[in-house]
Amino acid sequence: MNRLNIAVSDTLTPRAGISKPGNATPPLENLRQRQSKLREQLAAQHCDGLLVFSEQNIRYLTGYTGEAATVLVTPVAVRLITDYRFTEEARESCKATRIYERDRDQETLASCVKRWAKEDGCRALAFEPEKVSVAQWAPIERALSHCTLKSIQGLIESLRKIKDDWELAQLVLAAQIADLSLAQCLPLLKPGITEAQFALELEYAMQKNGSTGVSFPTIAAFGTNTSRPHAIPGRKTLREGDLITVDFGAVVNGYRSDMTRSYVLGNASTKQQRLFDTVRAAQSAALSVLCRGTTGAQASEAAHAVLRQSEFAPFAGPGLGHGLGLFLHEQPWLGPHCDETLQTGYVVTVEPGIYIPDWGGLRIEDDVRITDTGFERITHAPTLFELIG
Repeated sequence: MNRLNIAVSDTLTPRAGISKPGNATPPLENLRQRQSKLREQLAAQHCDGLLVFSEQNIRYLTGYTGEAATVLVTPVAVRLITDYRFTEEARESCKATRIYERDRDQETLASCVKRWAKEDGCRALAFEPEKVSVAQWAPIERALSHCTLKSIQGLIESLRKIKDDWELAQLVLAAQIADLSLAQCLPLLKPGITEAQFALELEYAMQKNGSTGVSFPTIAAFGTNTSRPHAIPGRKTLREGDLITVDFGAVVNGYRSDMTRSYVLGNASTKQQRLFDTVRAAQSAALSVLCRGTTGAQASEAAHAVLRQSEFAPFAGPGLGHGLGLFLHEQPWLGPHCDETLQTGYVVTVEPGIYIPDWGGLRIEDDVRITDTGFERITHAPTLFELIG
């Protein structure tokens, strides 16, 4: 059966429900382990410090959830520099970090960084070049003339690939919120509703169910608009027989889910059903090879071997998926050029799709955690096709 009766809520509601939320910040021991691993990586790069500008990387290292912060990691300490607007929040959330309130009228960020870098004996200091503007970096570079400065990308991002148990719990809860919210909103998919209206209702449902905002602006596309992988919801109204794409996600303590479901309103045409069966088979093929030791390219090839043999081969999207966590699109990437070996604890999306211009498209996307012997599903919304009711 490929049908969902959208009038029967018991059919749609995920059996697992929603877990109770835990602590809003990682355990102290987790933060210390992350900081220790980062220091090991810095030592391997012959650096004794790192300036961190990325909000996601700062949150990962310290638990900080505010804004206007810079972190200096040294062998002596992890120091977070902010201002009076966020000091109380920082002291409450950052348990493995020294907090410094900078008076913006009396001290520049550059002079503050210089002071602590000198006190901690930094001589070789790394920084995140892609996370800082030229205007912000220029005075810091001048102030750190006593240091050898080294541009290094991806140090913290490489640590973030493997999710610890606390991180996994946040991702699972975000997925549960998304599963439940979709189930609650599917009955709204009736003739006459617009893409924008459905996207708004789904985002509202996720936030009522506990999401902090949304993982990304919801994609809701009807009819021929489904041929656009990242369609922007507009005024197009839903009609009987239309294809439907819904790509959305919830956020829990900064961690994001990302799921896509595709439907047809009413009975599917023969071509629509073949399209759905092809994409579902491609996803199943990719999932069948996922485990520790598989490369992103091997998973991609498993999916695309199915797509290439189909009548829809010219219209298959080239990618397969991506890592997921504090940022929507994280390392690793699943695609034909990804030779990275997947490790236990990686959380990735698997999302093959077919997009036929001026006709329609279809994508199925799930979040999974890589294990030693395979994978564990994180998203659980039904992948049935026809919406009847």
